[in-house]
Order: sequence, then C-alpha cells, then structure tokens
Amino acid sequence: MSTLVSEKVKTIKTLNNIAESGLKVLNQDQFSVDNNSENPDAIVVRSFNMHTFEFGNNLKAIARAGAGVNNIPVDQCTEQGIVVFNTPGANANAVKEMVLTSLMALSRNLFAGVAWTKTLDGEGEQVSKLVEAGKKKFVGKEIKGKTLGVIGLGAIGALVANDALDLDMDVIGFDPFISVDTAWNLSRNVQRAMSLEQLFAESDYITVHVPLTNDTKGMFNKNTFSIMKPGVYILNFSRGELVNEIDMAVALEDGIVGKYMTDFPNENVLKMKNTICTPHLGASTTESEENCAIMAARQVKEFLGTGNIKNSVNFPNVSLPYTGKQRVAAFHQNVPNMVGQITSTVSSYHLNIADMVNRSRGEYAYTMIDIDDKINGDIIPGLVEKIGQIDGIVTARII
Repeated sequence: MSTLVSEKVKTIKTLNNIAESGLKVLNQDQFSVDNNSENPDAIVVRSFNMHTFEFGNNLKAIARAGAGVNNIPVDQCTEQGIVVFNTPGANANAVKEMVLTSLMALSRNLFAGVAWTKTLDGEGEQVSKLVEAGKKKFVGKEIKGKTLGVIGLGAIGALVANDALDLDMDVIGFDPFISVDTAWNLSRNVQRAMSLEQLFAESDYITVHVPLTNDTKGMFNKNTFSIMKPGVYILNFSRGELVNEIDMAVALEDGIVGKYMTDFPNENVLKMKNTICTPHLGASTTESEENCAIMAARQVKEFLGTGNIKNSVNFPNVSLPYTGKQRVAAFHQNVPNMVGQITSTVSSYHLNIADMVNRSRGEYAYTMIDIDDKINGDIIPGLVEKIGQIDGIVTARII
C-alpha cells in the first residue's frame, strides 16, 4: 500500500510529443510539465510502450491521448492504485472522415486507379490514349442505396452511421452496450441489428468500431465470413487483431470478401489479395491530436487537483463538486464496511464530514470525503497513514 500526500506543485511527464495546446493546459496554476522528473505525479502518453516502464511511488495517474490503452499495463496500474485515463471521442471526427473517404475510394477503385496511372509516367503523348483505354479496368460502384453495417455505435460509429445516411446509404448498426448519450446522438433512421449475424447477412459494406477484447478478438473469421454477402467490403480502423488474418486471406482469394481495408498493416496483410493498407492514419490529423492532448491534460489536472475521475479505464467515474474544502481520496478493494472504516478514521481526528461519494468498479472502489474543518497540516501525514493501515486500502491522499 502506498500513501500519497499532495504537494503544492504537481509534476507531469510526457512520454511522446504532446500537442502544444495540451502542454499549455498542463503548465498552469500548480501544475508543471517536467520531462526530466524521475517520479512525476502523472504521465501523459500516446503510443509509448509502458509495459516495461518503471513506475515511481509518486505516480497517481496516466493519461493516454487517444482511445486505445494496449500500450499501458492497466492491470498493474490498478493494483498500484494508478488511475488510467483515455480520451474517447476526441479523435472521433478524424476517424469518421477517414472511414467515409475510404468507403467511397474503395467503391470507385480509386487506390488501384491512382497506382495504375502512375505507371504511365514516361509514355509522353500516349498518356491520354492509354488512360481512355485503361479506365474500364477500374469501373466502380456507387455507395448510394447500398447497406452499410456499423459494428460499435460509440463516438466514432455513431458519427459514421449518421453521415452515411446523409450519403443516401441504408445503415444497420449493432451495439449491445450502446450508452444513453450515444443513443441520443444516433439518428432514428439507423436500423438496429438484433445480432451480429443479422448485420453480417444484410450488409454490402461493414465497418467496425469496437475495442479489442477476448470477445472481439478474431470476430471476423471463416464462420462469420460464411454469413456475409459475397463480395462484401470490410473496413477496419479499430484493431488489426479483430480479424483472423488466415481466414481473411482465404476469403479474399475465394471472393467471399471483395475488398479489405485496414489501418493496421503487417507482413501477412500486405500480401493479401484485394487489400488496401494505410499506415495507422485513422486519427492522424492536427485537430485530433490537439483534441486528445487537451482532453487528456484536463482529465489529469482535474484528478490531481480535485480527485474527480472521468473517462478512466480502470477506476470508476466519480464526481463530487469541488468547493475548496480539503478532501480525502482513497482507492480500495470493494469489500463490505470499507467506507465505514474510512469515515471512522476521519472522525477519530475530530473532523466533521461535509460531503462524500463512493463508487465501485468490479473488485475495486473509490471514496472521496470532504472535510468541513481545515485540517491541521501537522496531522495530515498521520491521518493518511492511518487510513492506509486499513486492510484493503490501495492508495490514500489528501487534496
């Protein structure tokens, strides 16, 4: 169990180039970016692999400026009481535009046509004649009136679905875990698929926007390919591992899948027939990087400064209005009588509780308690230490 007492200036370290707009948020008030710090209060990261990274005993938070957290050892962070944030939705528009651009480019054979046209370099005056003679090889099809299946209707999927409707496509979506906020933003004209099998069977195009989990890994495989319309186009801007590559190669060879576009190339995928690969460009826009950096920075500042948590992948989301009162924040095992023990410890110091909140997530929970009285600085270390001695406490601090 580590016990942490807040310092006046919180140091934040970045492990990748973070947009200047995000750094400006962090270099304010009682916060400072110090990339030379060996034991920062928080880390902001993009793609840096942290699985072999040594965490200092002062580290309280890691913010991923992006949606995926595969580069962060989340389980280890949870065990050590380190909150891990991501930035869902910050890059949604960038990915949406990439998906829709790719959808139309695939349909019109744009990628192949551009590549072929480049081979005409050096043909001189014959270029125009060769273009007219060769263009028939790249006749495409229009997306209007076709059915787009959208798997995952979160921030990105909902935007893709809504805008595809505006392009006169029929849209069918599947997401058993759709949030209330997303449902409000989703057009009522998006048809609801009652199962993945229904979506697979009815779609001319399929785009996937779900995280990689044990349940979603390899969800595109020979069994699901057999359900799909012959010649279906599949777009994957989520995670490469969602697709069984061996089965995909066979499906492409047999024409079961007409084209496969992925943002996650590797040696196997590059060899596949009718596959278009992009170098992980889905969220690579200036605007997206800035949005992610700002969102990550704000979440870190809010947590370090008030204890409030939003968009954590391992802690419960918790919000208690911050009124300037000193606050006890404890991360602990989700077991009976834990809150009672914490409040009893606070009361033993003759401190009056003004407000409190407790939220759980799986095996762990998070408790914040606002104190009516000004806590004497001399007793803060003793109070934190005594809370830390409660069986099941992972971390405790006073803000």
